[in-house]
Amino acid sequence: MAQKQVWLVTGAGRGMGVRLAQAALAAGHAVVATGRNPEQVSRAIGASENLVTVTLDVIDPADAQAAVQASVDRFGRIDVLVNNAANFKAGFFEEITPADFRAQLETTLFGPVNVTRAALPVMRAQRSGLVVTISSTAGLIGGEFVSAYAASKFAVEGWMESLTPEVAPFGIRTMLVEPGFFRTELLTPESTSYAASSIEDYAERTAGTVAGWQSMNGRQGGDPAKLAAALVQLTALDEPPLRFAAGADAVGVFEQKARDLLAQAAAHRELSLALAHDDASA
Repeated sequence: MAQKQVWLVTGAGRGMGVRLAQAALAAGHAVVATGRNPEQVSRAIGASENLVTVTLDVIDPADAQAAVQASVDRFGRIDVLVNNAANFKAGFFEEITPADFRAQLETTLFGPVNVTRAALPVMRAQRSGLVVTISSTAGLIGGEFVSAYAASKFAVEGWMESLTPEVAPFGIRTMLVEPGFFRTELLTPESTSYAASSIEDYAERTAGTVAGWQSMNGRQGGDPAKLAAALVQLTALDEPPLRFAAGADAVGVFEQKARDLLAQAAAHRELSLALAHDDASA
């Protein structure tokens, strides 16, 4: 990649997207910062001659195409696409409405799909590019109260892992970022909505979980400015990592997941190996 990169960042109106755009600009890169309200994006990031703000609702494929075209029109290329836009629909599976479950997938799975689909032809033509997708530790481990969010992030992980070898021959690389808990706006009412408590069996756990997460808001251990700086550093590498564990808690999740998978593979190993046809070795 050229030393000066052109970044396209989704969800840049607040939270992690603002930090990413600011860090890229501070490193001397050009940034196309997108959000549903471009005026809010501009106010949040601040003025820069290397900044363009564009309207983008990631669930709208036409918006995605327009944002990519705006990047090409202004800067001639896209070097780094950061799929960052997200929301969080929390609750026990039985209490999350089907509409909300689908809406979660629309934003956090099909949103990145839409924007990446729009950007890949540009990257293929220039025979270079990096697709960075902000996933989550919830894309590696499931947990109660996050079934919709984890479903979307598990899907993102599989999609990106499969996309990687498809686009590698064109000089395009991918990087999944799995943050733990960072002090962003994800747990604010603007980003997180809780399923209505409707089933008595879940009521006590729902109340406790919601109270716990609300008390955590603004007190998360991760520093988003440091994460943004780390991602700028990683995007400059000739070989960016396929996955980046963002934060000490994320490193712990990676390590525990690896141990769990090895233990699960070993638990019934003999039974697993005995499932081949009798003539398989003939």
